[in-house]
Amino acid sequence: MSELAKESSLYPQEALMPIKEKNKSLQIGMPKEIAMQEKRLVLTPEAVGLLTSNGQRVIVESEAGLPSRYTDKDYSEAGAQICYSPEEALECELVVKVEPPTIEEIDKMKTGATLISALQMGNQVPEFIKALNQKKITAIGFELLEDKVGGMPVVRAMSEIAGSTVMLIAAEYLSSVNNGNGLILGGITGVVPTQVVIIGAGTVAEYAARTALGLGAQIKIFDNHIYKLRRIKHLLGQQVYTSTIDSLTLGEALKNADVVIGALRAEKGRSKVVVSEEMVSCMKPGSIVIDVSIDQGGCVETSELTSHARPIFRKYDVIHYCVPNIPSRVSRTATMALSNIFTPIILQAADVGGINDMIFTYKWFMNGVYTYKGSLTNANLGRKFNMPHKELQLLMAARF
Repeated sequence: MSELAKESSLYPQEALMPIKEKNKSLQIGMPKEIAMQEKRLVLTPEAVGLLTSNGQRVIVESEAGLPSRYTDKDYSEAGAQICYSPEEALECELVVKVEPPTIEEIDKMKTGATLISALQMGNQVPEFIKALNQKKITAIGFELLEDKVGGMPVVRAMSEIAGSTVMLIAAEYLSSVNNGNGLILGGITGVVPTQVVIIGAGTVAEYAARTALGLGAQIKIFDNHIYKLRRIKHLLGQQVYTSTIDSLTLGEALKNADVVIGALRAEKGRSKVVVSEEMVSCMKPGSIVIDVSIDQGGCVETSELTSHARPIFRKYDVIHYCVPNIPSRVSRTATMALSNIFTPIILQAADVGGINDMIFTYKWFMNGVYTYKGSLTNANLGRKFNMPHKELQLLMAARF
């Protein structure tokens, strides 16, 4: 019998399957944004009210909402706890920010916490990833998140805002009030309409084109992807001038342009420069270049990074507006857009048992993860920084 007992110990033993905890109460921290040009937040007071009424605890740093014109009273009446130091908000199990945290902010976060913020891959350094891994933080990047149909909701929303806003910016600097050429953006009866050149055919270009056409301007759209040009014509619902990018055709269009919008999507971490300095020197005096791609290096050779405080400079008597983070100009609208995206996600995470279960339950959410409990899980970041990374899918298999 003793021999049989020994043999039976080698057989697989039955065990109860763990049951996922449902309707988990999350502790959510929203610290004040300390980046110079960042005025957006992830959650509005209305979103906080919805979260707290569903059993979540939200801690908001005092005056975090002021750049978007939300007061501490707005948040406290919605059910948030107002804290008076960044440490209290950063020590929560789930920290939500717009800008990536600094190394100092990461040091204040709790070991094993979850971070939801922008990643800004083009601006990151290896020390940022190492700091996250040292604290075993699970980090989820805005721009990597997909929705259930494969779209990128945050990128799309911010691109819509940027595309609509760039034409309003152009209108400002065309006016005589800002020492522009004194032109109306668009056109009126009997007057030749302004000429707008849009480089790129993505979401920014689509919404810039909609705004320009609505005001009566004539537009020309350039992109090297035929399918994008075909798609933007379909989305605009009318026959507009489209062309692939070649130096001769683009150069001629720039000579007659009143406004040039650089809206090329970055490839391999940096935008391709398609407008040379020589092309800019041949543009009309007083014309405007708005390089929306500047946060990835820009697609205009003469572009230089500017700020909301000093947004423009002139080169060859051409006005250059090269401010990254254009949605921060309309921070309240941008905050509402972000809140509409993340409030349902946080509620869904609480319903399935927490962020960790959310990651391994929904692949579209998993795509946003770039560090997981001490490991880099994003292959692009691994290649960029020459750092080892682990496939999250393999971690998921090991988990089960």
